[in-house]
Formats: sequence, structure tokens, C-alpha cells
Amino acid sequence: MTTIYDLERKLQRADRRQAGLYLFCNFIALMLISAYSALIMSPTVLTVLPEGGDSRKQMTAIFVLALFGCIVFTIYTASLFFRKKSRQLGVLMALGASRRRLAPGLFREVLSLSSLSALLGVAAGFPLVWLLWNAFSLMTESDEAALSIDPKCLFISLGFLLMVVLFSCATAWRYLRKTNIMDVVHEEHKNEPVKELGRWCGPVGLILILMGAFMGYNAESAYQALFSAYGPVWLNLLYLPALAGLYMVMLHAVVHGWFSRKRNPYRNIIARSMMKFQGKQTVNNMLVSAVLIAGAAFAAFYLPTLSASQIIDTGNRPYDYYFHYPEGAEAPGRQETEEMAEAGGVSIEDWTSGDYIILAMDGYAEVEGKNNSFDVEYRELLGSGKFISESSFERMTGIKAHVDRGEYLAICGDEGTGTYYLNSGSEKLTNMTTRGTADVKFKDYLGYSLLFSEAGFYIMDDRDYESIASGLSPQWMGHITMFNAGGEDSYSFARELYESLIAGMCPEYAYSTYYDPVAVISAEERGDESPDSRYFTVDYSQPDSSDFRMNWEYMPKFRIMDSSDYLRTFAVFLMTFLFISVICMVAALIIFHTRCQTIALNNRYVFDDLRRLGASPAFLSKEVKSQCRRVFTVPSVSGLAIMFLLYVMLQYANDGALTFSEIIALLICLGISCLTAAVIYLVYRATVKTVKRQLDIR
Repeated sequence: MTTIYDLERKLQRADRRQAGLYLFCNFIALMLISAYSALIMSPTVLTVLPEGGDSRKQMTAIFVLALFGCIVFTIYTASLFFRKKSRQLGVLMALGASRRRLAPGLFREVLSLSSLSALLGVAAGFPLVWLLWNAFSLMTESDEAALSIDPKCLFISLGFLLMVVLFSCATAWRYLRKTNIMDVVHEEHKNEPVKELGRWCGPVGLILILMGAFMGYNAESAYQALFSAYGPVWLNLLYLPALAGLYMVMLHAVVHGWFSRKRNPYRNIIARSMMKFQGKQTVNNMLVSAVLIAGAAFAAFYLPTLSASQIIDTGNRPYDYYFHYPEGAEAPGRQETEEMAEAGGVSIEDWTSGDYIILAMDGYAEVEGKNNSFDVEYRELLGSGKFISESSFERMTGIKAHVDRGEYLAICGDEGTGTYYLNSGSEKLTNMTTRGTADVKFKDYLGYSLLFSEAGFYIMDDRDYESIASGLSPQWMGHITMFNAGGEDSYSFARELYESLIAGMCPEYAYSTYYDPVAVISAEERGDESPDSRYFTVDYSQPDSSDFRMNWEYMPKFRIMDSSDYLRTFAVFLMTFLFISVICMVAALIIFHTRCQTIALNNRYVFDDLRRLGASPAFLSKEVKSQCRRVFTVPSVSGLAIMFLLYVMLQYANDGALTFSEIIALLICLGISCLTAAVIYLVYRATVKTVKRQLDIR
């Protein structure tokens, strides 16, 4: 005798394909979230990416996008599973099984599938991050690239796991409480048509995307200007119009499409209708996919943006070797340097050197108050600047500075970049030993990347230089050396010179570019608490670490060493964002593939009817391609285009212009977009083949 339990087991076996899809989707979502959380909480990454820096903010922002995408993806997967499960429940109810009788078996199945898939996903996330990280690390030889994982990242994974299980149980309970058996039986055949808006929704959506990006990006500066306070977190909500606009773009693509059908209104009508009648699910999935594609592009675009200016600047330097050092350091002189060069098979040419002094510059500082407010306060000792005399600068560089008495020039990048680091509003300079002052005014910026740094180099008139430097103690003085390597350069010589420079430095000079001695003295004289010096020091014992090479105040610029060690220096940055891009892209491709299969399989009876009516395999194949093409194309184009335009806006906003290196970086980003599109196209082709095979279209 066949029991209800036997029927329940038989129906479960019949639906094993849907159970497998549910298990697979949950597994993928948990695996991606676990891998990502392990990465962003890894001490390896957090040590290199500075707290509060743009890199860490970007990493966190993309994680939020990925988390949002995976949450929507798992919710959709659970809803799809229970729509298929509803037929099984309806059959058992029609045979007399009560809800009380079905509840234990249903919850047991849901808990086992959800828990198993989630736990396997969490467990697989750590090998995934380890495998990808080590695969990327083969490109570098960085000692600090060894990945370490903080067990605290499990809290994110377990929280996501709990959300998956609770939502699945809540959905199961909702389906069990349905009273109409026929509604339960036919649940999987119900359509979810989206509300049709006019053809205006697409253009309005594009406008909302641009408006949201503009408002969100400029909200912080506008808030500060209006209220003299730092912007609250809720200002990020101003980006929401962009998300609403993206939804409207997806909606327009599903309902109307982007091309006029006046000449042939019945073209692809079957594929369009099938997609439209399941519009809610389709639009939601396309929105999530677009967000994930945008996140993948955002992370991938970071790589050329970081690298292009560094590589171009290194290649265009007028001297192969540059270093500066304080008066008290035992730096190698010309004779010692030539001896090292000779031993390394290098000849030294175009040797030049000069001096600089460190002066205090006045200006206005933002003093933080209560509730994120701030006041603007004038300070005579705002910060320090390194000043070079006009004649010394001309002798070293061959460039005429053209600065008059009472004026100063600020040295920026060759293309006018980095001006925001420099003090162009100072009107008084102070000798920190004698406290003598000189009135000055800013004249202009002068581009010379070799002397450009965040600490700031400036040029002043020779007579002003001699006057203000009188009586200055050695601790406020320094020297500059530049030269070229004749013939073929030698990495071993550059390395020996680098280590010799570090060996000649006292512990008191192991500070970063963020440390400002004038600002520290000013804080002490005002009675303010001085910043913790631990945040402004570097470790001489780790001369190859990213922190040391990127932040040491006296880090030299040696062309051959900077070129050869670039990957090692920026290894963690590059691998982190490459990993993030891969994770987001994989998640988007899985959603694409799953959604295309769902649309086709839910409408299998339509294809069967068309086949009985005499539709040829070529016609059916064309309809499948039409469906899949829209699912893939619209989110991909939207995500890539939005992120590319955002990067153009960011590059332009940095300095109010697009420099040569920024244009090169954007062209590389465009190439990455094309490569990404090619990968998506390959997955599209594979998805079409899979769907056709499942629909028996030959």
C-alpha cells in the first residue's frame, strides 16, 4: 500500500532538479560572500590598505554591492524553488494530507537543503579565496602578499547563512498556510507581469542615473559648504535615484525594448511576451546583475587607474636616480656613489645636487567640533613646506622658474596633477629656529613630477631664500641629489644605493609623508593633544613593504628599481581588487545563466505548443536566443557603461581636466570593458546551448 510518506518521497525525487538548482544557488552565494568577507577582513589586506583611505572605502562599497546582489539572488532562488514545490504540496493536499502532516517533511527538506548548501558554501569560500589569491600572487614576489585570514570573518558568513535558512523557513510556512488547493497546484504557472509604463521610463531612468551619481558625488562638499559640518552617513541615500533609474532602464528593456518596432511590430513577439509576463522576476534579476557587473568593473578599473600614472611617470623621469635626505643623515656622496656604480658596471652621468629648507606656512585649518561640525581657524604655523631657491632649481632641472621677490611657486606633477596636496593660500612663511617671518603670495604651479610629493616642494626667489634661511638650524635643512646612469642600468647598484641610504638614516627620520613637524609643534604650543606618532612612522627593517615604499618621507625614486618592483610594491592592492572583480563577475554570470534557464523552462509548454503548430527548430532557436540576449545584454551594457562614465567623471573631478595618463588609463578601462563583454558573450553562447538542449531544440 502506498502511503503519503511514499508519495512525498516520490514527488521529492521528481523535483530533484529544482532542489539541485536551489542547493547550487545557495552554495554559490554563500561561497562568494565567505570568500569576499575573508578577503576584506584579512590582516594582509587591512595592513596595506590604509584606514579611512579611498582604497578601503572602495573595497567596502563593492562588498555592499555584492552582498546586496547575493541577498536578492538567494531570495529569488528560494521563491523559485517554492513555486515549483507548490505543485507537490497541492497534489498531497488534494489527496487528503493536512498541513500539519506536511509541515515536518517540508521543513525537514528545507532545513536540510538550506543548511547543507549554506555550510558547504561557507566551507568552500576559504579554499576559493586561498586558491585565487595564490594564483594571482604568482605574478609577484612580495613577502607581504602571504594571505592570512581572520576567523572573525565567519560572523558575516554565519549571519548570511542564518538569513538564508530563516527566509526559506518563512517562505515554506507562507506556502503551507495557503487555503485554496488549486491556487497551490497552479502556483508555478502563475505569471508576474510587471506594471507597464510608457516609453518615457527608459529616458527618465537614464536621467535619474546621472542625477543620482551627480548628487551623491557632490553631496559631501555641498553639505560642508552650507552647514560647516562633515556630511552624515545618510547623504549616501542621494545615490538612490541612480538605483531607481537603473530599475527603470531594466523595466524599459523588458517591456518596450530599446529599438522601434513600428516597421515590424510582431518581431520576436513570443520571446518578448514570455519575458514580459514574468517581468517582476526578470527586472529584479537584471537589476542585481547590473549592480554586480558595475561592481566588477569598478574593481577592475581600479587597476589601470592606479598603474597608468605610476608607469608613465616612471618612464618620463628626466633623471634615472633621485633622492633627498635631511642634513643629519649620512647619505652616500658622489665619490661613494661612483664607487658603488663602478662595482655594478654602471657609469654616472649628469650628476646634480642642491639644497632645500623646511619652513612653516600659514593658512586656515578645519577644527572639528561637536556633532561633526567644524570651524575654520587661521594658524600661523599650519604646516611645513620644502623650499628651493630659484637658481638651485634651475641648476638641477634646467628649467627657469621665473619667480619674483615675495612670491613662491608650488611644484606639482608634470601634467598639473596633485595640486590639492599643496598649500597655495599661504601668505606668511616662518623660520622655525629664529621665528622670523616673510610675507609671500602664491604665484602659480610648476610641473616637475620628480620633485612632486605630498609633503610639498616650493620655489622662492634667491634673495628671499637667503633672508629667511638665515639662522635656521640643521634639523630644518636637507639636500637633493639627481643623476643618470650611463649605458645600461643595474638593479643591483640601485638596490645597494637604496640600502645605503636607509643605513645612513637615524631612527628619528623613520617617519611617513603624513607626519608634519610644523603641525606637531603648532599643536604642542596651542596645548592640543599631539597625534599618536605610531601612525606616522615606518619600519626600517621592512624596506620592501608597501607601507615603507609608498609612505616613507625620504623614499628615493630610482627608475630601474621602481619599474622592476612595481608589482611587488602594489601586489596586495592589485590582487585585492582583481579578486573582487572576479567574485562579482562570477556572481553575475551565474545569475545570468540561472535566469535564462528559468524563463525558458517555466515556458516550456509554450515551446511545445509552437513545435506542434509546426515551428521549425531554427525559429525556436531564434526565440531562445532573443530571450537570453536581452537578459545578458541590458545589465552588462548598463553596468559597464555606468561605471566607465563614473570613472571619467572621477578622473576629471580630481584636477578639473583629463591628463594624458588619465586618458591612457581610461582607454585601458575601455579595453577591459571589451574583454569583459567578450567573456559575457561566451557565457551567453554556452547558456543558449544549455537551454536549447533542455528544451530539446536541435
